[in-house]
Amino acid sequence: MKYAFSFLVVIALIMIAWAGSYIPGLSYLFGVVFPYVAFFAFLILFVRKVINWAKSPVPFSIQTTCGQGKSLDFIKHNKLEAPDTTMQVVARMFLEIVLFRSLFRNTHSELHEGPKITYESSKWLWLFAIIFHYSFAVVVIRHMRLFLNPVPFPIEFLEFWDGLWQIGAPTWYMTTVGLPVGAALLFARRIYNPKVRVISLVNDYFPLVLIFFIAVTGILMRFVFRVDIVSVKELTVGLASFHPTIGDGIGPIFYIHVFLVCVLLVYFPMSKLMHMGGVFMSPTRNMKNNSRAVRHINPWNPDIKPHSYAGYEDEFREFMVENGIPVEKPLEAAPAAKEEE
Repeated sequence: MKYAFSFLVVIALIMIAWAGSYIPGLSYLFGVVFPYVAFFAFLILFVRKVINWAKSPVPFSIQTTCGQGKSLDFIKHNKLEAPDTTMQVVARMFLEIVLFRSLFRNTHSELHEGPKITYESSKWLWLFAIIFHYSFAVVVIRHMRLFLNPVPFPIEFLEFWDGLWQIGAPTWYMTTVGLPVGAALLFARRIYNPKVRVISLVNDYFPLVLIFFIAVTGILMRFVFRVDIVSVKELTVGLASFHPTIGDGIGPIFYIHVFLVCVLLVYFPMSKLMHMGGVFMSPTRNMKNNSRAVRHINPWNPDIKPHSYAGYEDEFREFMVENGIPVEKPLEAAPAAKEEE
């Protein structure tokens, strides 16, 4: 029911956009108002979330390591698994963000007769994640050509390589297939794997279903329900320049596609998709493993002023004497001691 609910919600969103595209006057709402609201909501919520993470104190040195830290000179130091300098942290973060290095070492457990449990290498999750994330990134970058006039060379270069293995006309890009396939594979993994299925929630299924239908509506708009690309370009460039105009020839499939993208933008900062920004702020990854050489100060520690025993006795000497507690200075010597201080 958790993944069925996600499908029902996305289908309801599609029906809303489809019905709204046929109501006179609502095309401006779906084509202009919703994109602006979604974009600025995404920007504000995303930045606020990252700022809150950046302001959060880190009370402990909690970097994740699975290698030998820096120690004596004759002990080999694993610089990527236990970084000791800023450059080593940068190298580790780069490999983590670009190549999903820790996910590449993913393992799965199996229970055999005995009982006996085994842990074996599993690269499928890493492969599914690479296909999905890189396809998603390339598709987003390619879509920037709709908002820019003229189109910058880097975007044209990326578009050329994405469509290098051209199949048919218009071009079938590699990421045109990679994005829905990657989303479908990650979704299927959550259903097929019993252990993952048990811990999966609606907010694990919904973004995958939403992104899948965004990709499918984009494919339908490009290859099946053709739209006037000139009118679409005029609208998108107008949105970027804050002078949007709704032209003729923009069909319902375009408004459905845009509305689903708007929902994704608003939902993004409030979901697990925020790991896109959170990976940079994770102390388990961005901290140095140098707690042996540099003391980590807990920012939550209060400013405690030292209070010696002599000062404690000066403050409570009278009560200590009354209760028979031995003191270092007699009670009558207390005023003289205070004058000396």
